[in-house]
Parts: sequence; C-alpha cells; structure tokens
Amino acid sequence: MPSSIPCIGIIPARYDSSRFPGKPLALIAGKPMFQRVYERASSCPSITRVLLATDDNRIYEAARKAGVPVVMTSAAHHSGTDRVLEAARIINAPEHAVIVNIQGDEPALAPAMLTELTAPFFTDPSIRVTTLATPISAGEAQNPNRVKVVTDEAQRALYFSRAPIPYPRDEDFDGYLGHVGLYAFRMETLELFSTLPQGTLEQVEKLEQLRLLENGIPMHVGITCHQSLGVDHPDDIPIVEDLLRQTPEQ
Repeated sequence: MPSSIPCIGIIPARYDSSRFPGKPLALIAGKPMFQRVYERASSCPSITRVLLATDDNRIYEAARKAGVPVVMTSAAHHSGTDRVLEAARIINAPEHAVIVNIQGDEPALAPAMLTELTAPFFTDPSIRVTTLATPISAGEAQNPNRVKVVTDEAQRALYFSRAPIPYPRDEDFDGYLGHVGLYAFRMETLELFSTLPQGTLEQVEKLEQLRLLENGIPMHVGITCHQSLGVDHPDDIPIVEDLLRQTPEQ
C-alpha cells in the first residue's frame, strides 16, 4: 500500500452502556475486549497506526497498562464517530489521512476486512467514505436490527434501511446485503460530516450513515465474505471466544 496515505484506525470505547456497562474491559479469553480489538486491527498491513479513544479513566489506565495507545476524549459525544473525530484531531491526523472507525465490541474482527475497507482509497482519489456489506438471507433481511443496503453499479450506496430493501414485488429475492458497521473516511470528509445536521431520514431510521447520503456525499460499499460477531451482552462472550478459537487472525 502506498505510504503517502496514512490509514489510522481509531477504536471508540465508552464505559457506559445500558445493556453491558464496562464492556470494553470485559475479558475475552483472558484479555480485555479493547485489547483484543486493538491486536486484530494492528495486524492489518494497510493500517498505519491504531489507537483507543475513551472517555473513562478506568479504560484509559487499563489501556496504558496493556501497552495500547490511548487518548482521552470528551464524555459529551453522542456517537462513536464524534469520538473518533476528536481523537483524530488530538493526534493531528493530516487532512489526506484515512481515518478508520473500528467497532470496539468486535474482538473477533477479521483484519482482512480492514484491508477490504481501505483498499479503494489507494486506487481511486475520488473515494471519500467506505463501508462494507455482506450477503444475507431473506430471513435475516426481515430483522429490523439487521441494517440493509442497496448500491448502484459502481458500488455506491443508494440507501440504508432497517426495512428489507429492495422489496420483492413479484417474486422471491436472494440478493440482500447486510451492512457491516465499519467505516473509513478521508479526514477532510470526517470533519465535514461533523458539521452536518441530522437529516430527516437519519432521524426516522436511526441510522447515522444516512446523513452522508442526505447531503450528497457518496459512500463506496465493499462486499466482504468475512464474518465478525459483536458483543452486546455478557452471554455473547463464550460465543466470541469460541469464534476466536476457530478463526485465527486472517
């Protein structure tokens, strides 16, 4: 990958969570979750640098103890994207850098997914934001918690929805794409995103990425065959630990 475009991975990690307080500190096979995510992300060859962004002293001190680079950010942020932007500013990320928002609750993240996410920036200077999607079944598409995406022929996102899109009017459809919540922004676009107000569609669907589309900012959607698994509840931990045993870093 060309070294002229630094790719900086930032992992937002907040302590407060209604379903799982202190989640970033939960032990996954003997290591804090944030450390597992950091190690997986750091093994991706296209990522120049990885750091943690938190608003909690307990997470901050645990990261320092584990040797994980960390910055302290405001507790007032309403989204992980806002926290990622503050962290990027703290480290003086250059305007041409690619900033990768890495979910802090996916300790089984496949590093190859980050390669897929960032690759378009090195081949197309017009790319401003990227994300990923993966094929899902028609049954999965009915779940409103499984966000769907449709794209044009150039793999630009047309729309994201909790509803099953496209709607099969006349016959069954087996081409649904489930959105994978990883994002990469050029720094200048991340700065712009932070200045935009919430749009109507974003508020209706409760999907932050729709703010980009509502303001005419194209998103490139890469298709991945890799699977990951988020930790939303303590009961998810044994499942993720089993997945880690089955899938070494790839």
